[in-house]
Amino acid sequence: MTEWLFQGEYVEKHFLSIALMIMLLPLAGSLIAGLIGKKIGRCATHWIATSFVGISFVLASYLFAAIVIIGYPSQDGVVYQWISSGTFHFDVALLLDRLSATMTLIVTFISFMVHIYTIGYMADDSGYERFFSYVSLFTFAMLALVLADNFLLMFFGWEGVGLVSYLLIGFWFQRESAVSGSLKAFLANRVGDIGFILGLAAILMYFSQVDYQFVFSHVSLVADKTISIFPGVHPQVITVICVLLFIGAMGKSAQIPLHVWLPESMEGPTPISALIHAATMVTAGIYMVARCSPLFEYSVPALSMVIALGATTCLFMGILAIFQNDIKRVIAYSTLSQLGYMAVALGASAYDAAIFHLVTHAFFKALLFLAAGSVIIALHHEQDMRKMGGLAPYLPITYLTFGIGALALSAIPPFSGFYSKDAIIEAVHFSTIPGASYAYFCVALGAFITPLYIFRAFFLTFHGKSRMDEKTKQHVKESPWVILIPLIALAIPSICAGELLIGPMLFTHPTLLGNTIFVLPEHNVLAQLGHEFHGAAAMALHAGTSLNLWLALSGIITAWLFTLGFPSWAVTLKKRFPFLYEVMLKKYGFDEFNQIVFVQGTRKLGDFLYKKIDLFFIDGLFVNGSGQLIRWLARVSRQLQTGYMYHYALAMVLGLVVFLSWLLLGF
Repeated sequence: MTEWLFQGEYVEKHFLSIALMIMLLPLAGSLIAGLIGKKIGRCATHWIATSFVGISFVLASYLFAAIVIIGYPSQDGVVYQWISSGTFHFDVALLLDRLSATMTLIVTFISFMVHIYTIGYMADDSGYERFFSYVSLFTFAMLALVLADNFLLMFFGWEGVGLVSYLLIGFWFQRESAVSGSLKAFLANRVGDIGFILGLAAILMYFSQVDYQFVFSHVSLVADKTISIFPGVHPQVITVICVLLFIGAMGKSAQIPLHVWLPESMEGPTPISALIHAATMVTAGIYMVARCSPLFEYSVPALSMVIALGATTCLFMGILAIFQNDIKRVIAYSTLSQLGYMAVALGASAYDAAIFHLVTHAFFKALLFLAAGSVIIALHHEQDMRKMGGLAPYLPITYLTFGIGALALSAIPPFSGFYSKDAIIEAVHFSTIPGASYAYFCVALGAFITPLYIFRAFFLTFHGKSRMDEKTKQHVKESPWVILIPLIALAIPSICAGELLIGPMLFTHPTLLGNTIFVLPEHNVLAQLGHEFHGAAAMALHAGTSLNLWLALSGIITAWLFTLGFPSWAVTLKKRFPFLYEVMLKKYGFDEFNQIVFVQGTRKLGDFLYKKIDLFFIDGLFVNGSGQLIRWLARVSRQLQTGYMYHYALAMVLGLVVFLSWLLLGF
C-alpha cells in the first residue's frame, strides 16, 4: 500500500492537482455554506464544510509525507495565466516545497480542529451557516497565500485573509465593539499593505518578474544598486525592498506600532480567535519574511529593523498581558509577544527557528484559545476572570488541556514551547546583527513575563475561591465532546511536537525545511548553536543549567504569589504606582496616539483642505473668481459701447494722438 501511495511517477504527476484540491475544497465548502446553507440546514452545512477541510488536511498530510519526509523534489507549476500586460505575464501558479508543505499541513490541521469545535461553540448562534462560510473562506485565502509561487498570488491571499478577518471579527455586527474592532483590524492592515504593495512594485521595477524563483536567483543583479529617495539619501535597493515587505509583515503579524488591531480581534467568536492567532492571518507575515530569506540576508539594516521591532513587541506586549482581566485578551497579548519571538528569530537569521516556533505555537495557542472558549461556554459567555475562580473540579478536561497549553507557552520542558522558544533565545545570543544584544535582553526577560501572565490567568480561572454567583455555579458543567475532542487533539502535539521536531527542523543536514531557507555563512547562528545540541532528551535534562528555565519557574511562582498566595500585594503595588498602572491600562497610549494624530489629525487636515483649498482657492478664486472677473470685465466694457458716433470719433482721435506721440517720441 505504501509503495503504491508513494510511487515516484504517480506522486510527482499529481502533486499540483492535489495541491489545487487542498486549496479549492475549503472554497467549495465556503460557497455551499454561504449560498445554500440555509436551505440544506445546519447539520448538512457543518458536515460539508468540516468534511471538505478534513479532506484538505488528509491531502496536506500526504503531500507533507511525500515532499518533507520521503524527500520528493519540489514542484512548481502553472494552473493558468492570470494577467498578461505587454512583456509582463502573471500566473496562478503553485509552489510545492518543504516550507509550503509544512505550512499547508499546519493551516489545514488547525482549521479542521476549529471547524469541529465550531459545531459545538456556535450551536445556538443565528449566523451558524454564515460563520462556517467565513471560516472556510479564511482557510482558502491562507492556503492561497502559502501555496503561491509568486508575490502577486501571495498578495491575493494576503488581501483575502485581511478581508475575511474583517468579516469574522465583526461577525456579531450588532455589537458596536465588534464593528469597531473589525474596522481597526481592516485599517491597520491597510497601512501595512501599502508597504507590501510598494515592495511588490519595487520588485517588479528592478527584477521585471514577480516569481520567487526568478527574483531569488537574481538578487546579485541588484545587490549593489542604490536608489535616491531624498537628496543625500541613497539606500540600497535590496534594503528598501526588504523594509517595505516587512512593513506589510508588521501589519499582518501585528508588530509595534501596527499591533493595535490584534487585541480587538477578540470581539469575534472564540473559534476564529484561535484560527487567526494560531495558523492563519498573524503567521502570514512570519511566513513571508522566511520565504524571502534570500532577499533579507543581503540587507543587514533590514534584519536589524526586524530584530529590534520584534524584541520590542515581545517584551512590551507581554507586559500588557499581565494587566488584562479578559481571559481571551490575555491570550491575545500572548500572541503578540510570541510573534515578537518569531520576528526576533527572523532578524537573527534563524529562519528555521522562527518557523519551528510558528508550528509549536500554532498547537498550544489554538489549544489555549479553544480551552478559554470552553470556559466561556460553561459560564454563559462570561470572559472576566475576576468573576471566575475554582473551576477545576467543574471542568476537569478543560482544566488539564489549558494547563498543558500554559506549560507549553511558558517553555517548561518537555512541552513543545520549551524547545522552540529556547532555540530562539540561544540563537539570538549568538547573533552579531546590530540590535541583537537588545533583543537578547528582551527575549530573556520575556521568559519570565510569559509564565507570569499565563499562569496568572490559569490560577484566577481554575484555582482559589469561586467568584461566580450562585445561579452560574449551579449550571457550570464540562463542555460537550464536540468541543473537548479538538482540545485533546491539540494537547498531544503541544506536549510532544517540540521534542520530535527540534532535531529535524534545526540541526539535521539538510534540515526539514531544506533549501527553502537561505542563510549566509556569516549569519548562520543555528549552525553555531548546533554544536551544543546533543538531542532533544539531553536538552530537556540539562534545562536546569539554563537561565531560561529558572526565569520561567520564577514567573510561575510570582503568578501564584500575586493571585493565590498574597493577592493583597497586587492591590498594594497598584496603589503605590498609580501612574505606571494607568499607563498599562491605556496600553502605552497607542490607541490615544492614533486617535489624536491619525483620526483627529486626518479630520482636521480634511477640514483645512476643504475650507482653505477647496472652498477658498478652488471654488472662491478659480471657479467663482474667474466668473466674477469676466462679469466685471463685461460690465466695464459695456460702458464703452454707448452707441453715439461722437464717442467713437473721439476714441479714434485719441487713439491717433497716442499712436503719433509714440512714433514721434520713438524717433
